[in-house]
Amino acid sequence: MFLDEAYWTNRYNEKSTGWDIGSPSTPLKQYLDQISNKDLKILIPGAGNAYEAVYAFGMGFEKVHILDFSPVPIAQFKKSCPDFPVSNIFLENFFSHEGKYDLILEQTFFCALDPQLRKDYVRKMHDLLLPGGKLTGVMFAREFAHEGPPFGGSKEEYSQYFMPEFEILKLEPCYNSIPPRQGSELFVQLRKN
Repeated sequence: MFLDEAYWTNRYNEKSTGWDIGSPSTPLKQYLDQISNKDLKILIPGAGNAYEAVYAFGMGFEKVHILDFSPVPIAQFKKSCPDFPVSNIFLENFFSHEGKYDLILEQTFFCALDPQLRKDYVRKMHDLLLPGGKLTGVMFAREFAHEGPPFGGSKEEYSQYFMPEFEILKLEPCYNSIPPRQGSELFVQLRKN
């Protein structure tokens, strides 16, 4: 399966967006609620409709950035959030993106990538984070019967990917998942080594 820009644009055009919950993810919303330093530079890759970015920006995080390589959600986001700085919106491939961030939020991006790209994902996340920067979010703690996306995995598998490049601060069952995902997500917080 070739998960290129055309594939994702087609999914948006067909409104086949099962990952889109229509609001910020509860684990990320509650995580953002705990951060007092509003000066953090934040990236949300594979942001889609970017509900977490809208929420963070509304809370005073002015350096929140979104990235997606499908023009459809980017255009929708610009229309629905006209006050969001255009300079903080990137229409590009994650693996080509250049920048340095204090925090990267993971929400249904990792599970959308071909599993063969997981090592590349880890390296790119490491490159994009400033020293001591964090990668925080949720990942599926289950396998899927269908051919993905989404692609699942396990705590043990994720540990093997991340351990060389990151200190694992949290990799545990998510207690505040949305009801349809209860018991099938891990809350992940990793710090760049």
